[in-house]
Amino acid sequence: MATSGKSTAVSHVGKIRVNNQDSGYAGTQLFIVADGMGGHAGGDVASAIALKRMMEADRKYASAADAEFALQSALGAANTMLAETVFEHPELTGMGTTVSAILRSGSQVAIAHIGDSRIYLLRAGTLSQITADHTFVQRLVDSGRITPEEAAVHPRRSVLMRVLGDVDATPEIDTTVFDVLPGDRWLLCSDGLSSYVSDVKISQVLTAQTAVKDAADRLVKESLDQGAPDNVTVVIVDIDDTEESASSPVMVVGSASAPLTFESESGRRPLRLPSLLLHPLKSTQAHEDSHFEPESDEYLDELIAEDRRRARRRRITWLVGIAVIAALVVAALFIGYRWSQSLFYVGANGQTVAIYRGIQQDLGPISLHSVYSETSVQLDSLPSYTRRTVEDTIGATTLADAQAIITRLTEASR
Repeated sequence: MATSGKSTAVSHVGKIRVNNQDSGYAGTQLFIVADGMGGHAGGDVASAIALKRMMEADRKYASAADAEFALQSALGAANTMLAETVFEHPELTGMGTTVSAILRSGSQVAIAHIGDSRIYLLRAGTLSQITADHTFVQRLVDSGRITPEEAAVHPRRSVLMRVLGDVDATPEIDTTVFDVLPGDRWLLCSDGLSSYVSDVKISQVLTAQTAVKDAADRLVKESLDQGAPDNVTVVIVDIDDTEESASSPVMVVGSASAPLTFESESGRRPLRLPSLLLHPLKSTQAHEDSHFEPESDEYLDELIAEDRRRARRRRITWLVGIAVIAALVVAALFIGYRWSQSLFYVGANGQTVAIYRGIQQDLGPISLHSVYSETSVQLDSLPSYTRRTVEDTIGATTLADAQAIITRLTEASR
């Protein structure tokens, strides 16, 4: 199953922003949208670094599970690269990026997502949002504290709970595998589209426009018609069953399409923790605190709860891993002990000869051998060479072998 030339990527700086901090990629198997954050000095760098690292995963995979693992690994590597970049360029502290990506493998796609960019699927005329926003207000919606309508106008609707960047060394990334069908149309977009154009309108455009380029251009125009204060990036992929040889040329748009530059801002004020999680449009406003109150108990309580949930999940993962390892060690010891008790040998037991079960070794305080049966054969009745052999022990694979050895020793003692 292939895209047969039906994929495209479009990015626009918007009507207010002076630089494009979005990055988009339409490849052969891989499709990505990344929305940078961290202000003029970092957002464009963050999205470009993440996207260029992830582009290395654009190849065929034997299964969708392999593709899912590749996405997870690429995102982890991209997060590490962002942290290293901040270490080398402290002026970029606080930069980060959202990432939403799909990677095709046969009749399935692997999906990876972090942040508030979105992935939609138009199937049989019905538009579905496949990813969930990792935002503060979405958390409030999920917990039933506000409605989706209230979330759309919430003053902290752009506060992100999860991003790639130097905020978290091991960010939690959503991944899944999804079946695809001929006729599916996939849309990846930054919140420059989803925050200003309704799902109903998005569905109408995707349904009405046959060509992917026309649909992408129309969606960007719809965002611009709404004022488009933020960057807007759109990637569209059509699925059918034609040969992959007809697929579109690879497209890179937005900040990743230009060479990376690191611009230092000497007067840039340090970012506080809540600011690190702000979407760029909010974080660069001079009147930031009038829209976002860092001291808000509601936000801080939710942020602390999110950190506790993440720590609890990691602790459970570690405990489960330790328990599995411990179980494997115990199982190996038990199997080894059972095997050792199936063996026999003949040796000295004081002044007589005995048959022993096990092996002539100890495992710490645990003895791996015991007297199975004593005999009447006296050591001093054996020839000197035979006596030394018994004292050094004579191995026997089975009990019958050990008993045969005792028979020979009895004859030698006469």
